[in-house]
Amino acid sequence: MATIDLIMPKMGESIIEATILKWNKAVGDTIEMDETILEIATDKVDTEVPSPVDGVLAEIKYQEGDVVAVGEVIAILSTEGEVIKSAPAPAAVEVTHEAPAPVADVAAPQAVAQTNGQYSAPATAVATATASRFYSPLVKNIAQKEGIAMAELETIPGTGREGRVTKKDILSYINGRSSAPIAIAAPIPQRATMPSASATPVAVSSMGGDVEIIEMDRMRKLIADHMVRSKQTSPHVTSYVEVDVTNLFNWRSKVKNKFQEKYGEKITFTPIFIEAVAKAINDFPMINVSVDGDKILRKKNINVGMAAALPSGNLIVPVIKNADHKSLLGLTKSVNDFATRARANKLKPDEIQGGTFTLTNVGTFGNVMGAPIINQPQAAIMATGAIRKKPAVIETEYGDVIAVRQMMFLSLSYDHRIVDGFLGGSFLRKVGDYLEAFDVNREI
Repeated sequence: MATIDLIMPKMGESIIEATILKWNKAVGDTIEMDETILEIATDKVDTEVPSPVDGVLAEIKYQEGDVVAVGEVIAILSTEGEVIKSAPAPAAVEVTHEAPAPVADVAAPQAVAQTNGQYSAPATAVATATASRFYSPLVKNIAQKEGIAMAELETIPGTGREGRVTKKDILSYINGRSSAPIAIAAPIPQRATMPSASATPVAVSSMGGDVEIIEMDRMRKLIADHMVRSKQTSPHVTSYVEVDVTNLFNWRSKVKNKFQEKYGEKITFTPIFIEAVAKAINDFPMINVSVDGDKILRKKNINVGMAAALPSGNLIVPVIKNADHKSLLGLTKSVNDFATRARANKLKPDEIQGGTFTLTNVGTFGNVMGAPIINQPQAAIMATGAIRKKPAVIETEYGDVIAVRQMMFLSLSYDHRIVDGFLGGSFLRKVGDYLEAFDVNREI
């Protein structure tokens, strides 16, 4: 019998793992080449994994919700129709002691195991974790960063294979975790009495009939986690400038039809904004940075992320790599391509990685300004407001006059740990200067 290992595919240079969302096939199902076997998720991007051959799904090694490293075997395909009997998952390595201490019930962190009418303390954190279930390196790293001790990790219910704690489980636990650490029971003398069941009451909440409970989808949970983490990480400061974009507005109105006829692309304001941002970053390179401990990492590549709407209403940020090397036509093609594929859920995982600066257009929703949250680990994010006709004072050779102009607000939120007001304000003003100086006679 010929068998083929189906491995977790590498979805991008910086992608090291993915979550299994859904198995579209069950063990024993016949599969055609290029037919979707399962769906996986990396960050905000969902991807279908096709079959490389015609055959039968012989064995599934990971279940829905499991986080699997790139390159791991996730299933076995049989090309001759014979189904392999699924073998049990390898058990965790056991730690042997001459007199093993009983393992505490993971569902009740303060309960104590009973032995011959007496009560003993739980086993050590390492032994408990090893004897009860397996933890992936990702989960352990998250636990370490969040200050979750092994004994506390043991209390988190797992939805993965054989009760394993997945990335989703631990992030959900962290979001609902109290700011105060959970107290782990200290060793109790052997003659201590059993704690009363009423000592740890369970809080029960109920909703009235006028409240609808809506479960967050996976992407909304990710967004919520990113937003909270960004606010906890970076002290946010936001600066604003008002910009006269009359020349830019009139130029686009004049050339948009010709531009589409010549290049087959619809030109919006977004690629023009990105062009101005890339120029200003070259003028102020210390805005294109991130923090690593007490070190500042200055990025030599200018990779501008653009917030794009998904059909679900959520936002995703595809990244235009080396934006300063692209012409206005090249930026227009990139913006239109990303926007189209974002609406169709066709973005690739690598296309939302590696951003060094982010642009979001709140003007799309009719908002005149906004104070966006930094897209970690970047140091700044700029929002563009709606373009509105307003009376403005214009200096002419004949004196000041009041005229109707196309005006808009720009706002910049920046990480005050590494970007001071002088740098943030100067950078934002420079972007405005480039937009105000736009050549109304520019050739397409």
